[in-house]
Amino acid sequence: MALVTTAEVCDANPQLILSGELRALEPIFQIYGRRQVFSGPVVTLKVFEDNVLIREFLEEKGNGRVLVVDGGGSKRCAILGGNPVVQAQNNGWAGIVVNGCVRDVDEINGCDIGVRALASHPMKAYKKRIGEKHVPLTIAGTRIMDGEWLYADTDGILVSRTELSV
Repeated sequence: MALVTTAEVCDANPQLILSGELRALEPIFQIYGRRQVFSGPVVTLKVFEDNVLIREFLEEKGNGRVLVVDGGGSKRCAILGGNPVVQAQNNGWAGIVVNGCVRDVDEINGCDIGVRALASHPMKAYKKRIGEKHVPLTIAGTRIMDGEWLYADTDGILVSRTELSV
């Protein structure tokens, strides 16, 4: 996928789009991090204004995976900051997609990892350790399941039921 764009993937796979096996997220995300193009198998997490479980995931080895976090679309605080993103980069995560806000943008933009989020916000999240791991999510008009594949570049974000070999 390194040299293939999301637009090319869409053009080459109209049958997968029609069947729903290939879906595009609505274009609501801002681009952060140095890696503007990334892909990998999805790990899902659902939280609300709480970042403890996000930090726990990113402390694990990423092995090229993409953490997709449904933060409920909250714009009242940031659920991802610079320290966990540095840790994710060091642990081999390909990217993080957050249906919520980030902070420490300058630090995140210095990391060699792909990050997508709704916006930035200076307030930090709560630490209640409340959330659900490996659950189906619906964000940006798209259902996303643990184990699917995510492809992101500057044109947008695609999710596929299987790894694409385009």
